[in-house]
Amino acid sequence: MSGPRTSGVFTALRTQLQGAATEFAGGPDALEGILLGMVDDVDRAVREPLEIFPVCHHSPASALAMARRLREKQPKVVYLELCEDMAPLLTELRNCRLPVAVQAFAGDIDGFPQEWAPLSVVAPITEASAEYQAIAYALDTPGVELMLVDRSSDHVFQWDDTARADGTSPEVEEGPTSEEAALHGEAVGVGIGDLRPRFAELEEHLLRHGKVRHWSEWWHQYVEVPLGDSDHDTYRQVMFLIGSLFRRLAPGDGDRVRVDEDRERYMWTRMREHMAATGTDPEDCLYVCGAFHAASRVEEFGVDGRSDSFTISPRTATTWQYGLIPSSHAAIEAQFGLAPGSVSIAATQWQKSLKRTRVRPYRLEGQAGARTSRAKRAEHAAAPAVPAPATDRLSGFLQRPPVLDGLDEAELLGWSVDIVRAARRNGYLASTADAIAVFETSILLAGMRDRAKPTPYDFQDAAVTCIEKDRVPGRRDVRRLVEIMMGGDRIGQVGYEALPPLARDVYDRLEPLGLKLQQRGVQRALLDMAGRPELEACSDVLWMLRRLMPTAAARPIMGERRLGERSIQESWDLALGTHQRALIELGYEGVSIEQVLEQRLRREAYGPRATTAGVLAAVEDSLLYLRSGRLADELGTHALKVLSAERTVDGAPEVLRRARTLLAYYRTSRPELPAWIESFVRTGYAHYCTLLPTAFRDEDATVGQVAAMLGFLFSMESLALSLGCDRTQLELAVAQSHPEDPSKTALLWAAQVQLGTLSRAELRARCDALLDNPLVVPSYPRYLSGFVHALEPVPGLADVVVEAVSNAFGRLPDTVLLPWLPLLITTLRKGAADLAPLLIREAGRVFPGRLPALDSWVPPWRMPEADPFAASRSRLTATAAQAPRGAALLAAHPATCDAVAGLLGCEDGWQQQGSSAVPHAGATLLAAHPAACDAVAELLGCDGGWAPADDAGAPGTALAAGHPAAAEALESLLANA
Repeated sequence: MSGPRTSGVFTALRTQLQGAATEFAGGPDALEGILLGMVDDVDRAVREPLEIFPVCHHSPASALAMARRLREKQPKVVYLELCEDMAPLLTELRNCRLPVAVQAFAGDIDGFPQEWAPLSVVAPITEASAEYQAIAYALDTPGVELMLVDRSSDHVFQWDDTARADGTSPEVEEGPTSEEAALHGEAVGVGIGDLRPRFAELEEHLLRHGKVRHWSEWWHQYVEVPLGDSDHDTYRQVMFLIGSLFRRLAPGDGDRVRVDEDRERYMWTRMREHMAATGTDPEDCLYVCGAFHAASRVEEFGVDGRSDSFTISPRTATTWQYGLIPSSHAAIEAQFGLAPGSVSIAATQWQKSLKRTRVRPYRLEGQAGARTSRAKRAEHAAAPAVPAPATDRLSGFLQRPPVLDGLDEAELLGWSVDIVRAARRNGYLASTADAIAVFETSILLAGMRDRAKPTPYDFQDAAVTCIEKDRVPGRRDVRRLVEIMMGGDRIGQVGYEALPPLARDVYDRLEPLGLKLQQRGVQRALLDMAGRPELEACSDVLWMLRRLMPTAAARPIMGERRLGERSIQESWDLALGTHQRALIELGYEGVSIEQVLEQRLRREAYGPRATTAGVLAAVEDSLLYLRSGRLADELGTHALKVLSAERTVDGAPEVLRRARTLLAYYRTSRPELPAWIESFVRTGYAHYCTLLPTAFRDEDATVGQVAAMLGFLFSMESLALSLGCDRTQLELAVAQSHPEDPSKTALLWAAQVQLGTLSRAELRARCDALLDNPLVVPSYPRYLSGFVHALEPVPGLADVVVEAVSNAFGRLPDTVLLPWLPLLITTLRKGAADLAPLLIREAGRVFPGRLPALDSWVPPWRMPEADPFAASRSRLTATAAQAPRGAALLAAHPATCDAVAGLLGCEDGWQQQGSSAVPHAGATLLAAHPAACDAVAELLGCDGGWAPADDAGAPGTALAAGHPAAAEALESLLANA
């Protein structure tokens, strides 16, 4: 820096502080260096040709001083500490209702770790903030240029690896997390003037000696109130001093100090570049920054600072999107670690200060409460004030005793009555006596804290002490009621014109509903598509919003959307105004919700962590919401690759469910199956056959996953075999499976029954053996769990499972059954809750419907087995004894003989009965193939053997003559058919 190190303005103050440090510390030491260094920082900032205006974010005193100074100085250029890439969006603030936040958003990142995505930076703006006063002045004043000079959103993450975590420390007393407090999401907050001690011991010392509970209350009592009526020079010097104090007493966090200094170098570099390019006089400029950065000691500080020592790094290839999102007082408090209700109290203090000082604030043209343009032109026409030489105002401020405001009994009494009224509306049993108690306690607490006038924080503590009981009867407690009464949690709204194209398109497409969707709160939408077909387009939009936005934004009450089905009436609860931030962030991803949904489906399907179940879900969603067969075929083809690469069976249940759903949809909606789903069935059949033996032995694979694999194999078997798969592969896979877990063992037995390698009688015998073995009885519930899961691939075993459970309850003694029963219930509930209804229906079919019938009821599995063909066999045998020998079956069904003769090329025709031209020509086929006759006879249970030829010379090889019982059986079957 050129020029003298200090000036003579603060010589008296230096002398006093040096004497105080010597007396306090007993000699020169570090304390003297800190105190004198603070004065040097103030002197340096005051002497800078480019006027520096230090502020604290969302401080009414800063906003008031800013409004005063802008009217006095009327600068031509305003340099503002805000991300420089957010500048084009500031003009849209006039279309919004404050508070709102300027947001920079990046969904697809390039140059940062992928786990950081998405990146989001927000800068909240309230009317009671210095930055808004500067923005409103610059945008609505002709000839004034507004330039943002802070690092870009890209540099926020370049310079600070911990930027995704909020660096501010929370208040000592945090309020409950609310929906309004989450309006900013996980975005990194940037603001003008994060002015708070970084030295924990210093903050603790200030809070203890100030007799306050948290930092927001200390700032209100000892900074906001004293600076509210101070002049411009006093305000600047005090803010410079506070910023220097917090900077010099900051702990040695090297990374954070480096980022702070780089930001200061960045801002001064940008300002010098702009002044050099435009030839602007520093006297016509105003630099608005946080008080922490105003007391900077970097070499690049000032108009005459070094220009060759700092190089701004280029931005990454990340594409940033910009927009305005709604904000709230609670969201700002949560973002910057302020006490709950502090921003609301600051807003109230701002309105009171405007009335008291009669300062006219700046508001953007078009916003609610904005002054007319004529008044603005009259205000701006005044000549700028001539800068006066700097004087020492800091000494007088530090030596001045605190001004004790008198007690405003009317105001305090009104607060006490209002809080009691609000408490009664919210369920508290408050009375007039409580109002008096709150009034007196507020005065008492203020006196204990050396304050003549109770602050809103004193009143809040008094109200909680006197009214709050052991429980909160309603939704809000007394502390929240005080915050609402002091100004409430104001929630901003982004106007229609400031919304991205996607959000405007959504509102336009939902306009037929006739609802004010931009308002906050829940609104009920009734859609009668049968009476108003135009509402079908609204239904499509709502279902896509439900897929893309938070659940509460669009919640269906009546109606559903499934593949192949459409509702004719729907009912929705819509809260798009409440979730406006989520809708705006959708606009960063595309220009329509269809485009955004397609991009997300592709991202989910082609992501590095994509699973087969996830890809099939994307296929289903593409058909359900977009009705895009092209996209479904593309994603389905990709599902084949993902399935072939999987080596686990974790997603088998979901794959089975979605594959069945898609297969049923295509079978009913298309004349033929798509090629990708045929390939998926064929590939899945071979894939799961390969993994089946390993899954049975793997301890990590659950019985439900193995059951889902078998369900895929058995339910898709007919289609897979028709597509060229080999059933032998499944038989070999089951034969190679040797599980050790009881539930998987039972599942294997069920698979063997389905394949025919194990009979039901053998399965029942194995279950009885388990109950007979006292060592196996404790694990019997796990076998039952496997049987219940087996209902997925083999639903025909429901009767066997019912029998197994019934035998356990009937045979086990109470000493074994009662300790075992809770384990059975928990096992079935945890592992097979969705299959229990099938088991219950089977039990209802088997067991008697009335209790008296239970005494005489005999279980079906205890009845002796009867031969199902015994009656038919005896009837056929009796009929065959009386039936005449000969080819009676062939004569009774001539059409069958004609069809067989046509296939064999026999054109001789029927012979007349009794004709001897071709003896017994009608039985030629039977005589030529005796093995076929033997097979049919064995199948029908005819054990009589061949009958001798009759007297008429009929050949013994004829079926009708040789096996009369078989012939009669076939004749009876054909007659019944």
